[in-house]
Amino acid sequence: MGTKRENFKISVKNQVGRDAAIAQAQGTTAPEGTSDNPSHRIFTVANVITMCRFVLTGVFLYMFVNDLNRYLALTFYVIAAVTDFLDGQVARRTQTVSWLGKIMDPVMDRVLLFTGVLGLMLTGELPVWMAVFVIGRDAYLFAGSMILQKYQRRPVDVIYVGKFATAFLMTGFSFLLLGLPKVNGLGLVDIGWLPGLGHGRAALGIFFVYAGLLCSLITALVYTKRGFAIKRRALELGHRTDETPEGKPPPASAVAAEAAATGAAAKEAAVREAAVERSAERSAKKKGSRSSEAN
Repeated sequence: MGTKRENFKISVKNQVGRDAAIAQAQGTTAPEGTSDNPSHRIFTVANVITMCRFVLTGVFLYMFVNDLNRYLALTFYVIAAVTDFLDGQVARRTQTVSWLGKIMDPVMDRVLLFTGVLGLMLTGELPVWMAVFVIGRDAYLFAGSMILQKYQRRPVDVIYVGKFATAFLMTGFSFLLLGLPKVNGLGLVDIGWLPGLGHGRAALGIFFVYAGLLCSLITALVYTKRGFAIKRRALELGHRTDETPEGKPPPASAVAAEAAATGAAAKEAAVREAAVERSAERSAKKKGSRSSEAN
């Protein structure tokens, strides 16, 4: 039981702070409470701020669903959202970075998203299938990331389409929460659970949500493909892809060498791309000169 609990703690730490987890495992000399050496403290100013944000989202959901005061409810939601940077800044400036704070920060981001989605679904402003898709996708990716810990401690690198998905969804949900502006539908198909695609008017935000759902689907497919590739690689090696056969993180020199090799490869690719572009420009100029002479 104890071993499972420790493995779970290690998995969570690797998800929220891989570099810090490695540094602590190797006996870091960084001061406690810094980003490289988070403490295990619970009651810090930064963590209290995070918990206040959590309470504000609960107040928002209650007021929004019960139609008590839509704009006051949205004010609480906005305060909880825009103070996202505050807890992290306070923790770093006061040297009180903690593992609880590192865990709560991404959790709070999802709580914000889910409460907004849940509120819109319960008031009938967002189809149930959209809410299920958004929450289900996050649950799927989280479960996948935990399973992937068997094959690689380091989380899968974030992809840009995932960032676009978050941006589209948050923009769309913000417009929907405000309830404006209203625009004409696309007139493609009149189906109740596909708002905005019929002839009636719909909130502009719903189109951002559609874009976010498409990007979310692509993100899930890409991460799934990468996950299977990591699993195959780990099975071939006989150990996690980012650990030695003894189950230890690779030496700092090996990590640095890999990073340097990756950087060199990227630089070489950029040089080749620039050379191709210059060659294309020269060809275009020559064609332009010939055309002028012919005229």
